[in-house]
Amino acid sequence: MSPTTRRILLSCFVISAVACICLSLLSITGAGVIFLSPALSTEITKFSDATPTRPTIPTTTPSAPEPGTAEATPGGSLPPEVSSQMDAIEQQVIDMRELEPEQSVSRVLMSPEELHERVVNDFFKEYTTEDAKDEAIELGAFGLLDPDFDLYQLYIDLYTEQVAGFYDDDENAMYVIRGEGFTAIERMTYAHEYVHALQDQNFDFDEELNFNEEDCEEDAERCTAVRALLEGDASMLELQWLYTYATAEDFTAIQDYYGSLDFPVFDNAPEFLKDSFTFPYDSGTAFVQSLLGTGGLEAIDQAFQDPPVTTEQILHPERYPDDQPIPVTLPDLGPVLGEGWREINRQIMGEFATYLILAKGRDPSARIDEEVARVAAEGWGGDAYAVYANDQDGSSALVMTTVWDRNSDADQFAEAFNQFASARFGNPALDEGGVTTWQSNEGYTEFHHSEGTTTWIFAPNAETAAELWRLVSQ
Repeated sequence: MSPTTRRILLSCFVISAVACICLSLLSITGAGVIFLSPALSTEITKFSDATPTRPTIPTTTPSAPEPGTAEATPGGSLPPEVSSQMDAIEQQVIDMRELEPEQSVSRVLMSPEELHERVVNDFFKEYTTEDAKDEAIELGAFGLLDPDFDLYQLYIDLYTEQVAGFYDDDENAMYVIRGEGFTAIERMTYAHEYVHALQDQNFDFDEELNFNEEDCEEDAERCTAVRALLEGDASMLELQWLYTYATAEDFTAIQDYYGSLDFPVFDNAPEFLKDSFTFPYDSGTAFVQSLLGTGGLEAIDQAFQDPPVTTEQILHPERYPDDQPIPVTLPDLGPVLGEGWREINRQIMGEFATYLILAKGRDPSARIDEEVARVAAEGWGGDAYAVYANDQDGSSALVMTTVWDRNSDADQFAEAFNQFASARFGNPALDEGGVTTWQSNEGYTEFHHSEGTTTWIFAPNAETAAELWRLVSQ
């Protein structure tokens, strides 16, 4: 797996930017990366007064198939007492998740400084500042980010600040970021990441889940859903592990740790980005818990055999697996746009990203109520979008066509979009016959609404928008 692939697989926030807009952005490594999530802190608080059902983690190696291999860290050898605790955690996770390992995994403890070096020199080796500029242009067209925003530096700073550990499926290695020893935080992280190792060995990220660079470039929305399954499974098991094996002192230490944390990079990141980062953990955990409630661990295993394919299925577990996305295609817009234009990306937006556009844009005054946005996106049935840039004059263009489950869903989204666009671009210049237009200093916006389909066109001027509409409506 190349560094590019590892970057793509770290996190779908996708950018997984908008979960699907930025798949190639927010992703760094193999399936597993655990971020220090406020949601987990809340769960820890819930369990803090509970009496653990087991004593503290053993300091001797338990009887276990093929314990992990102690590897040399960049700063020296792995301490034997840490290795024995890792062995214990692995067996505990195996017993709780009821998945058997096929082989041992290597282990590495990294300091925050070593993580930063790896982020710069490995994870982002093939992600250039030009790539980041294109992503910013794309996100800017949707109103999520200023087009000249420095995404490159943000991602380096964000991953250095937020990553607490990760599993690299290419190296078959577990990485835990070292704090003041192998404390409750590191043990909790190791339990989470070892779930990813078991997932990979039992369900094969690359071949069976098609969770790889090539397939994710083809369908980022599907990979965002798979990412949520992976992280939801690991996050749920992590909480179960805490409740079962952590001591009262561990819970206190973890609470104190979260209470003292300061995440200035994350706290000041764009709103859509923060929601995108937490989506695989929060929504993914709710999805997996729903599976567990209806069919136990077998239902979760079955989901790996038949993975979710949309964020809609993650957000609405009752729609999995029957509610499949409606295929939507867009033609090449280049012939209409002409010389000087290039395609930046074409992808599927999905329900979650549609919600982000309406509720989490860069301009707070253009955000509509979160619940209104959530309801407006719920009727999503399928979509396709394409974004183009003109390097000569700095302009951009986009077309996004969405098919809704019912005509009433399209009506509801049209009403919410009108509210969003009017807040962003000003009063409509035209609103009749299922067509609404806005003229602003950003460009020209045209919105078509007919029965169960909507099309959003953003272009430098009305003439270009009209030509784009004639092309996509054929």
